[in-house]
Amino acid sequence: MSFSARMLAALRRHWPYYLAEAAGIAFFVVCAGSLTMLLEHPASPVRQALQTNDLARHMLLGAGMVLVIVCIVYSPWGKRSGAHINPAVTLAFWHLGKVRTPDAVWYVLGQVAGAIGAGQLMKFVFGELYAHPTVNYTVTQPVGLPRGEALAFGAEFIISFIMMGVLLFALHSKRLKNLTGWLIGALLAVYIVVETPYSGMSLNPARTLGTALAADSYRGLWVYWVAPPLAMWLVTVLFRRFYHGEALDCAVLAGCGPGISSPHTPEEEPPVYPDENGE
Repeated sequence: MSFSARMLAALRRHWPYYLAEAAGIAFFVVCAGSLTMLLEHPASPVRQALQTNDLARHMLLGAGMVLVIVCIVYSPWGKRSGAHINPAVTLAFWHLGKVRTPDAVWYVLGQVAGAIGAGQLMKFVFGELYAHPTVNYTVTQPVGLPRGEALAFGAEFIISFIMMGVLLFALHSKRLKNLTGWLIGALLAVYIVVETPYSGMSLNPARTLGTALAADSYRGLWVYWVAPPLAMWLVTVLFRRFYHGEALDCAVLAGCGPGISSPHTPEEEPPVYPDENGE
């Protein structure tokens, strides 16, 4: 079977999974934009109440995004697709053999489409509120320094490396795998408070592209499409080396095994699907 035929076959059978990925990242972009407007726009009562307390606003944003991540990961749709919502995460799991190639391609396309659609929706609905310099479409860009792109690359590489390391360690642990979504959410909150000044704290190529298109501003875009995937790929290489090829149960951020709200059966190991021959 040709690759294009495999792609079409995967789309016919697994489109709900791809739609779940698109919806997941769209929800993330919408929530990030909404929370940023609430906490940073000068007209917001929260911004006025915390006028000079930047740390408090960043901590509130971090706490809010923890809840967003947890909602995505542990929702029925998140459990259905695995809640990657990030091309770098999907590519890492693909490298580990947990996502088949046609599914990985559709996952990435769904993630990009969801992020772009959400960015355009926020721009259409909120207009000048979303465009205000204190919000700036929630774009992630390098700082305006002579070596700003190099700094952003290093920062994105480090935070992506740590996140994927925590993710794989947790999913490999019987004790922690069901808490993976909470761990990733907590890590994201720390990044928002600590790392944002260096790169805008992206971790996610699709999320950065979606907001860049909304803002029509593409400075340093390559950083966010190279550093996170490269860092997460390196973690998968090290994972295979240190765990001597010992495989993960699956690539679902909520942990493996069906729960009450999970659509999966015990025999199914999402998001690795059987091929047409049932293999």
